[in-house]
Amino acid sequence: MIREVAWRLFAGEYNESRLEAGGGGDRAPTYVVTPLGARVNRLFAVGVLTDVENVGTDGQPMWRARVSDPTGTFHVYAGQYQPEAATMLSKIKPPAFTAIMGKSRTYTPDPGTVYTSIRPEMVKVVDAYVRDYWILEACRSLKQRLAAMREAQAMDPLTKDGLVALGYSEDVADGIVAATTHYGKVDLPRYGSLLAEALRYLLPEYRAFVEEPAPAARTPNAVAREKPKAADDVEDKVMALVGELDKDGKGAPWDALLAAAAKAGIAKEALEEAVNELLDKGLIYEPILGRMKKI
Repeated sequence: MIREVAWRLFAGEYNESRLEAGGGGDRAPTYVVTPLGARVNRLFAVGVLTDVENVGTDGQPMWRARVSDPTGTFHVYAGQYQPEAATMLSKIKPPAFTAIMGKSRTYTPDPGTVYTSIRPEMVKVVDAYVRDYWILEACRSLKQRLAAMREAQAMDPLTKDGLVALGYSEDVADGIVAATTHYGKVDLPRYGSLLAEALRYLLPEYRAFVEEPAPAARTPNAVAREKPKAADDVEDKVMALVGELDKDGKGAPWDALLAAAAKAGIAKEALEEAVNELLDKGLIYEPILGRMKKI
């Protein structure tokens, strides 16, 4: 059997997938089809591992991890059938730049509700250069599928042969047709903003914002989500407060963060929303319960 290609794919697209295809025979591969037509059986993701937890037992551990890229968070699960990956996850101390190679998985607890995850085959600690190169590769993949989907939306009727005639591979054409059939007309400008967001993450100005405790300009991650500027300002302020209140290196205590936010005119609900956004983006993490720390 031919080994499936490992897609370089952003969490912001992968987590919005609601279609599973294939699996017709005992050994037939199954695919998670994303809104932009990536037919994903395996994927390669690189980001910041911000959290690892054993949700199983001591005798039969099941390790759950969160790996964040500039657009969202991958959820990773490794147990007895992935012994090497599970062992590696158990040894990594967050935060750490981490590469994950694994199988795509979906979980449907209720009709209409689908959660995606990765069942890892390989887990490896990497450096910032590997993470940055992965972002660039994922951007190239996203750009190609955006172009293919634009061509598809202009075709009437849309056919696989028509896309192949335009120069796209059969795999890409299959995915585009399946995605269009299932998801309908995809919001391409939003995914274009996601692409721009990921590329901005590589800019030195953005790195300065992440590394320095002082408030910085509006975060580029907000572009893809099209949030009001006020929400971006709150995230910037909260990011600065987390840095200022982390006086012992163990993270900013939640009570102190809550009090400082109130003095800055940030309501509790807005603070909680900003903290959740920053956690999802991999800009902060929770080293111990009740404390927030910058990556």
